[in-house]
Amino acid sequence: MSKINQPSNQIKLTNVSIVRLKKGGKRFEIACYKNKVQEWRTGVETNLDDVLQISNVFTNVSKGELSKTNDLQKAFGKTDIADIVKEILQKGEVQVGEKERDHDLTALRKEIATLVAEKCEDPATGRPYAVGMIEKAMAEAGFSVKQDKTAKSQVSACIKQLQSDSTLPIQRSRMRVRVTMPTADGKRLKDKVKEGAQTVEEEDMGQSEWEVVMLIDPGQFRVINELLQKECKGRGRLETITISSSTGST
Repeated sequence: MSKINQPSNQIKLTNVSIVRLKKGGKRFEIACYKNKVQEWRTGVETNLDDVLQISNVFTNVSKGELSKTNDLQKAFGKTDIADIVKEILQKGEVQVGEKERDHDLTALRKEIATLVAEKCEDPATGRPYAVGMIEKAMAEAGFSVKQDKTAKSQVSACIKQLQSDSTLPIQRSRMRVRVTMPTADGKRLKDKVKEGAQTVEEEDMGQSEWEVVMLIDPGQFRVINELLQKECKGRGRLETITISSSTGST
């Protein structure tokens, strides 16, 4: 039996993520392609065949030991492999080796630092920081990378911690935008539009048109755009203006 299993073990363990679930006093494992487990959990990947290296449930993937049908029935109340695999995928723990964990954490930390560098700037100059400087500030602030979360979902917390616990002066990058709409809409919506502004630079309520130029957090662009689409029905305009002319003016 072990002779039959050995070659397949060697093949499947070259790029494997083992997901383990303990249930009913037994251990159940599945062999997945690396990086596919997170994609399945976030809904990016929906095809089980692209997630699983082997469509089966094991007591020990490394040794090639399959779970007994009896044990599956007792623990899960069913024997349908696809259903059981989905439960293990959702609730199980991804097993990661020490070296691999360190490597993954380093890569994740760099990815977070890169995203922070893209979204932030030096308040004094308006220029972005190098990724290496962000990484040093993250270490100084004691930012803890969460391996079970995506880099994108950790960016906001990272920026807040850098602002409070590091010596690096940092702020979210600002975007200069111009919003234009008919005066009637402007009177109705101006307060809502300006809610998203860090700074209102110019505002003009004319007889036929209201116009405002503002500095906003880039994340507010979508919010303002959705407001215009919903409330102005094509009568309002939102455009970006280059911000380089204001660099260093703050």
